[in-house]
Amino acid sequence: EFFAGLEYDYGYSRYEDVVTSFQFERVLSASGPFMGHVQRISDGVEPKRIAFLQCVGSRDVSCRNRYCSSVCCMYAIKEAVIAKEHMGGGVDVSVFFMDMRAFGKDFDKYYERAKSEYGVNFVRARVSDVVKKNGSGALTLKYTGDGGVAEQDFDMVVLSVGFEPPAKVRELAGKLGLRREENGFFWTDPVDPLLTSRDGIFVGGAASGPKDIPETVTQASGAAGKASQLLAEARDTLTAEPEYPPERDVTGEDPRIGVFVCHCGINIGGVVDVPALTEYAKTLPDVAYAENNLYTCSQDTQAHIREMVLEYKLNRVVVTSCSPRTHEPLFRNTLREAGLNPYLFEMGNIRDQCSWVHMHNPKEATEKAKDLVSMAVAKARHLEQLYSEPVPVRSEALVIGGGIAGMTAALSLAEQRFPVNLIEKSAKLGGNLAHLRYLLGGRDPQRLLAETIERVNAHPNIEVRTSTTIQAIDGFVGNFTTKASEKGKEIEIEHGAVVVATGGGEYKPTEYMYGQNDNVITQRELEQRLADRSLDSEHGTPNTVVMIQCVGSREDGHMYCSRVCCSSAVKNALELKKLSPDTEITVLYRDMRTYGFSEERFQAARDEGVLFVRYDLDRKPVVENGDGLCVKVVEPLLGRELVLHPDLLVLSARIDANPDNETLGPMLKVPLNEDRFFLEAHMKLRPVDFAVDGVFLAGLAHGPKSISETIAQAEAAASRAATVISKKEHVPEAIISSVDEDVCAACGLCVSICSYDAPEIVTVRGRTFSRINAALCKGCGACAVACPSGAVQQLGFRPAQVVDMIESALG
Repeated sequence: EFFAGLEYDYGYSRYEDVVTSFQFERVLSASGPFMGHVQRISDGVEPKRIAFLQCVGSRDVSCRNRYCSSVCCMYAIKEAVIAKEHMGGGVDVSVFFMDMRAFGKDFDKYYERAKSEYGVNFVRARVSDVVKKNGSGALTLKYTGDGGVAEQDFDMVVLSVGFEPPAKVRELAGKLGLRREENGFFWTDPVDPLLTSRDGIFVGGAASGPKDIPETVTQASGAAGKASQLLAEARDTLTAEPEYPPERDVTGEDPRIGVFVCHCGINIGGVVDVPALTEYAKTLPDVAYAENNLYTCSQDTQAHIREMVLEYKLNRVVVTSCSPRTHEPLFRNTLREAGLNPYLFEMGNIRDQCSWVHMHNPKEATEKAKDLVSMAVAKARHLEQLYSEPVPVRSEALVIGGGIAGMTAALSLAEQRFPVNLIEKSAKLGGNLAHLRYLLGGRDPQRLLAETIERVNAHPNIEVRTSTTIQAIDGFVGNFTTKASEKGKEIEIEHGAVVVATGGGEYKPTEYMYGQNDNVITQRELEQRLADRSLDSEHGTPNTVVMIQCVGSREDGHMYCSRVCCSSAVKNALELKKLSPDTEITVLYRDMRTYGFSEERFQAARDEGVLFVRYDLDRKPVVENGDGLCVKVVEPLLGRELVLHPDLLVLSARIDANPDNETLGPMLKVPLNEDRFFLEAHMKLRPVDFAVDGVFLAGLAHGPKSISETIAQAEAAASRAATVISKKEHVPEAIISSVDEDVCAACGLCVSICSYDAPEIVTVRGRTFSRINAALCKGCGACAVACPSGAVQQLGFRPAQVVDMIESALG
């Protein structure tokens, strides 16, 4: 049905070895038809040359899909990298593309790695057809690129197909009374992608348009938060607590350990010899049962583990798979459902710590995996039943940052009936939205700003604190205390959760004569001139305008895409054309990243006569200042230097992280990435969470994004924060350190070494010793290992047992 809408299908209907990207995903999968071995469909032969064709069914008016499907570039890079990992130097992989739209956080870094580390070839070209010249043999691609018309032979061709709305969307829209876009997806508010045309019905994910996993997860949380605002009055009235079987007391029992080894598709099974690892696990002391599973985290395998615990009377369980950071809670819950204490579980990470880092050394990786399994089993032998003491939770929230992200998060929490303190360091609310005058969706950003500020100031559950700077943040999830200076007065705020929305800023260029010539400005400055109509008066209407994209972005030191620059250039070019239709506008770009429905505005700009000229990073435009501005650029397709004499040069400058992140990060004990944006707990699965419980993020604090994306993420951060402060108590980690007060010498070494501020020196009835705050302790054991007197012990892992465990692991 998808290909029926195309004028041509690049040989898909004619040749078995032309497959879609989704079919190739199954070829790569260990659970797929070829068990992860890459081979051609026609004859089972391993291909030596694979081509990926981008924009199949996207950015294509012939099949009515004028939009960009947003994810195709990145999943093609992913599949190309995985194919190279599978086959090493035995395969040449080429990706044929028009624009590489790696616009997500750290996506450009992955794109560059694919080129430099994996040797994936990226060919900027438009493929016209795929044929077999003699009716058999190689697949010949005919294309037009920088070198003109060319042909190249491949053994396999992968079509990176785009997204379309499901066939039943029209029927569902009719039943719900919802409006749809012309392209068939559900209509959403231009600035709030969670709102549909009908009150009380919200949308998330690809139902409203193509998007990647992080945006999908974010919108799902945001939509849940929107629904929670309407249901706040009924909170807890229908809550049902999960029911577990009685917990079996295993005290005094000899260890009976069950070991479950995960293939994890190609992630582990493509490198480590999983069957051999499982057989090895069976030989380890106290292992009563061992097996390997395709995906141990699947629902079916979880049920199977519960059955094996009962059948073999297991009293310890070891899973060797991926990261405990993401999956340990799942497996602990499985044990509790099987009637065991959840802390009788141990996890061995044979993915991140083994198969991923030793992918080119499978034999050695397997031997290392055996060591990891042996250590996990040795530790499991000493595990104890542990229990947590709940701590009370404050229902208040703190939102840091008064831009559109912070205000949206504050309003969402306030509408859910939680008290909110909104802190803004400047004298007024607004943030970067105060500088925007136009939006691609047609909404007036200044009206949006004014309405939002009015709602925030009028809301009885929001305490707005402008001209306020944070001095310190102490405490833990559910019980934070923030000290701040508000207009010179010291204040203290108690709260249960934090939303970080500190924003970012426009880079002030040092290149292209900016600051040296009044006719060189940024996109933000152009937008202000357009809104003020000052192009007609003070500066005069320019006859020619040149815009340069990626100024300060996607280069050494700042290898990231600022995401909105291309859309801003298109938006301002269209506004300028409205004001002065005869003005000649030329946009110099590396890749036009007008993803999603912004692609339609890109086409509209071309229809209005805006000229788009590409340049390469190693031949950036040169700007000279003589009698007037002179811009020289080499156009790769023509191979010629173009000389332009603009009246106005507009620079699309990158978005920088807020410098305050450097100070705030250590206060909250949350990390920054190398670009100084805050680092989320998991790029795909936890895009608005921090690794620190109770702290969440939204907007430019996370990375560059549009207004609509910022609003969706702010709603999601508020929704996640509500999962903390809606509870009366929080159950902290049970694996924590404890202090034997009679042995402690109060040396303070544990205090100085702890990253979480859990230990403190106290004096009680004349005696001084260290005490551990259970709610702050993360159970890392650093203090226990460092303690010279042996006073500090970590529950479930005592230093006195270390030698025994090492000896057991090494046999």
